[in-house]
Amino acid sequence: MNDYSFSSRDPALARQLVLDELFDLTLYRRLRASAAGDTATMLDRLIPVEEGHYAFWREFFGLPERPLDLRRRVKLAVLLLFARVFGEAGIHLVLESIEIYGVRKYLRLWHLYGDIPLGHAVRNVLTDEFRHEDEIVSETARRRMHPERVRDMFLGFNDGLVEILGAVAGFFAAFELATSVLVAGLTVAVAGSISMAAGAFAALSSQQEVSELEEQKKEFLSGKKQEGEAAGSPVSSAVVVGISYFVGAMVPVLPVLFGATTAFASITAGVLVAMLVSYVIAILSGMRLGKRIAVNLTIIAIAVSVTYAIGIAAKEILGITL
Repeated sequence: MNDYSFSSRDPALARQLVLDELFDLTLYRRLRASAAGDTATMLDRLIPVEEGHYAFWREFFGLPERPLDLRRRVKLAVLLLFARVFGEAGIHLVLESIEIYGVRKYLRLWHLYGDIPLGHAVRNVLTDEFRHEDEIVSETARRRMHPERVRDMFLGFNDGLVEILGAVAGFFAAFELATSVLVAGLTVAVAGSISMAAGAFAALSSQQEVSELEEQKKEFLSGKKQEGEAAGSPVSSAVVVGISYFVGAMVPVLPVLFGATTAFASITAGVLVAMLVSYVIAILSGMRLGKRIAVNLTIIAIAVSVTYAIGIAAKEILGITL
């Protein structure tokens, strides 16, 4: 046992580090049960690393073995469900998110405690993270589907939800009939999904052109054929983004379709789903959960307030009575 009794000085941090490693180890073991091929091989190499980290922190802090708390059990269930739904791409995106969170956490701790035994211990674990997990996950992920495609799907869904929620709020302020709100909302949702799809297509096409030019330049200068990374299809990317945007846009529209006559039902549905999506995006991106939810709810509040005020102004100034 380490003679530096840090756990007695900051028991919350000691417990966090031990439970975080137990969470990662449990997650990797559960993912391994359903993985195959290269993914299974990658997890077989990651699991011993996590076992070492978990044992190291327990010994360092002198803490007994304990089960995961409720928050981590919920997070574990969400990530396992995500990986089951999206298969190989989902697994790699989950592993990437865990890697980002771990590296960010240990870098922060290293900066805080670099000159004491805890800092030296963090440095060893962080070095291990860089040398092993980052290498294994990154190399294997390049041979698979692009996990960013799954992330784009959630971001497209979130964009559609927030934008059309704001539009529906404005339409309710301007129009007297719910049918007018429904028609306007559907119209904007369709137009928005087409616009998002076109933007995704143009962005990825441009990116591919730049990458191809850079590869040709390197090939000319080196005299060797360059092996570039496989990129996703601009068409498939456009379809994914467009569809996910439209699905997200339907969240505030569906209450109107089923008879809502005020913006309250659409706003309630939008906020609840936005919080759920924010939770998933925060986990997958390594972003702090509270920050992600706060940012999303702030954007929703601004969008709804501004569009509702515009709708009221349009009704009063232009005399709209639809």
